[in-house]
Amino acid sequence: MNINLQQLIQWRREFHRFPETGWSEFWTTSKIADYLEEMGFEILLGQQIINPDFVRGRNLTIVEQGLANAQAYGANSQWLERMNGYTGCVAVFDSGKPGKTIAFRFDIDCVNVTESVAATHRPHQEGFSSINPGFMHACGHDGHITIGLGTAQWIMQNKDKLRGKIKLVFQPAEEGVRGAAAIAASGILDDVDYFAGSHLSFCASSGTIISNPKNFLSTTKVDIRYQGKPAHAGAAPHLGRHAVLAAAHAVTQLHGISRHGEGMTRINVGVLRAGEGRNVIPTSAEIQLEVRGENKAINDYMYQQVLQIAKGVALSFDVEYETEIMGEAVDMINDPEMIALVEDIANQLPQIQVGNAEYPFNASEDATILGRRVQDNGGKSIYFIIGANRTAEHHQAEFDFDESQLVTGVQIYTSLVQKLLA
Repeated sequence: MNINLQQLIQWRREFHRFPETGWSEFWTTSKIADYLEEMGFEILLGQQIINPDFVRGRNLTIVEQGLANAQAYGANSQWLERMNGYTGCVAVFDSGKPGKTIAFRFDIDCVNVTESVAATHRPHQEGFSSINPGFMHACGHDGHITIGLGTAQWIMQNKDKLRGKIKLVFQPAEEGVRGAAAIAASGILDDVDYFAGSHLSFCASSGTIISNPKNFLSTTKVDIRYQGKPAHAGAAPHLGRHAVLAAAHAVTQLHGISRHGEGMTRINVGVLRAGEGRNVIPTSAEIQLEVRGENKAINDYMYQQVLQIAKGVALSFDVEYETEIMGEAVDMINDPEMIALVEDIANQLPQIQVGNAEYPFNASEDATILGRRVQDNGGKSIYFIIGANRTAEHHQAEFDFDESQLVTGVQIYTSLVQKLLA
C-alpha cells in the first residue's frame, strides 16, 4: 500500500499552524472541504449534518471571531456560506454499487493552550507552531484530520475496486464533548452499517495499537445560572435575592449527591462565577460542573439529581434559575466483529502490534454518541487507539507526536475499507 508520508506531514503541519477551538473551526473546515472536493467527494455542511437543537456549548462571540479569522486568512467563501455558522463537514463517496455503508470520524478542534516557544519544541523549531495565540493542537486532532484526508485520498485512488458507500465525518467541538450530539441527531449516520473512530498517541506509544479500550464514561457537562435581585447590602438587604448564597448552597449539595450503588460515579464543580460588587446583594451566579457515570443510566441518575438540587435551591432562596447542557458523551462497548477486524489488520502490519488490547480508558469521548447511534440502528462500532510517541502529555504546551504514525492510521482505516467494502 503506497502512502505518501511527506504529504501527510505537510497536511498535519498546515493544520497545526491554524488551530481553532470548538464551533469556531471555519478555516479548518473550509480547508478540509477544499481538499475533499478536489479529490472528488460530495461535501455536506451546516444543517445538512448538524441538528441545531442538539448543539452543545456554542459561544456566539467565539463563533463570530472564528468566522472573522477564517475570512481574514482567505477561507473559501462558498464553504463559509454553506456552513451557515456551523463548522464540520461530511465527505460522501457513493460507489453506485450495492454494498454496506461505513463511516469514520475524525475530530478537528484544538485546545485552549498557548504553544511552547522552547528551542527544543519541534513545531517552533521547524516553523509550524500555532499562529493563533492561546490556541494549540495539543491533543493530536491535526493528526486526526490528516489521517482522514489520507484515507480519503486512498479511497478515490481505489474507487473502482469498492462497493457501497463511505462517509468521512470531520467533527467539530470534541473538546468538552460538545459536537457529536448535533451530528448524531441530524440522522446523517442512520444508514451506517459500520462505524470507526480513534485517537492518536493517547495512552499508547509508536508501534502499538489498543484495539478495545474499555470503560468509556458517560458524562453530562451542565451550567446552572441563578438570577437574584439587587439591593443595598447595608440599608435594605431584605429587598434583595442573594444569588451567591444560592450558588454556594448548590455547590455543597451537588458534591453531596448520593453515589449510585450499581457503578462508578463522578461529580465536579469546576467553576463558580458570581456577584457584582462588595456592597450589593449579588444578582447573578453561574456554576459550571460535570457528572460522569459508568454507564448512561448511572450518569442520567447523577444528571437528574443535579436538576433537582438546582431547582430546590432556587425555591429556597427565591431566585430564578436555568440549566443548560454544555457537552455530553455516553458509554460504548466495541463490537467483537470490529475488534477482530482491527486486530487482524494490525497483525498484518509489520511496524505495529496489538498492545494492552483492553486498556481502561476511564474518560469520556463524544465519538461514543456516534458509535452508539450506529449500534442502536443495528450497525457495528469501534473506537481504538493508534499509538504514537509524544514529547509531552496531551493538552500541554510542549505536546508533539511521532508523525510517522500517520501512515499507520491511514493503513488501518484503508484496510477497514478494503475488508468491509472491497
